[in-house]
Amino acid sequence: MFVELNELLNASPERPEQGKLTLLRDTKTDGSFLVHHFLSFYLKAGCKVCFVALLQSFSHYNIIAQKLGVSLTAAKERGQLVFLEGLKSCFDVFFGEEQHVGQTNPLQFVSKDGSNLKTMYEFVRTSLMASGSDSWKCPVLLVDDLSVLLSLGVRPVDVLDFIHYCRVAVCSQLKGNIVVLVHSNDDSEDEENELVVNSLCHQSNLILWAEGLATGFCKDVHGQLKIIQKGSSELKAEKNLLRIYQYKIQDKNVTFFARGMSAAVL
Repeated sequence: MFVELNELLNASPERPEQGKLTLLRDTKTDGSFLVHHFLSFYLKAGCKVCFVALLQSFSHYNIIAQKLGVSLTAAKERGQLVFLEGLKSCFDVFFGEEQHVGQTNPLQFVSKDGSNLKTMYEFVRTSLMASGSDSWKCPVLLVDDLSVLLSLGVRPVDVLDFIHYCRVAVCSQLKGNIVVLVHSNDDSEDEENELVVNSLCHQSNLILWAEGLATGFCKDVHGQLKIIQKGSSELKAEKNLLRIYQYKIQDKNVTFFARGMSAAVL
């Protein structure tokens, strides 16, 4: 049987969960399709979204979002989406583009020692704080992708501190959700990246782990997805639930199916 991700997660746009940290992890494949899914899901659900996009341009995300039935331009105009374009912000820092009076570039840390993400945290916090005229559902922080911060020279401890303070502000105080993507490789020698990945695995309520196929390319199966649902911290005896599916990325959606149930086999 072929299903979509919302069905696997039992997620409803009418009643999105609150107070959760979801980790998107990819190994030997591109897990960005998961970012696009959650971005369109939360916008359709009527949530206020702060998207820290460190990897691609606004136009890139907007083109894909339109295929999923969402206009990021319209979401920005109505105040539902706050979009931080990391590529442009880095360009402004390095080449001296002036900020408007009273504004600070959230990525100003790249011009310093790379150890202070306070400006980015303040950007997230103020972006998601409700105003009197807001009628949005729970706030959501989406980050694509966290590994870029390490490439910019940020220390692992500062990346983890940033996520910790965002969890306090977004998940605990504002009763919202956080979704972050990180890249990883089981045989990687990048110890800093693996430290961040492993720490986030322990902190997350839900892990979606996209992996490339060990057998290589297949036109009917593009990879496999591990869904790890953490047991409640209040119920010590409750174990983590692991489910594994294979998937195929299509033009306007992604279909999931049990292993060995692809069109190539059937």
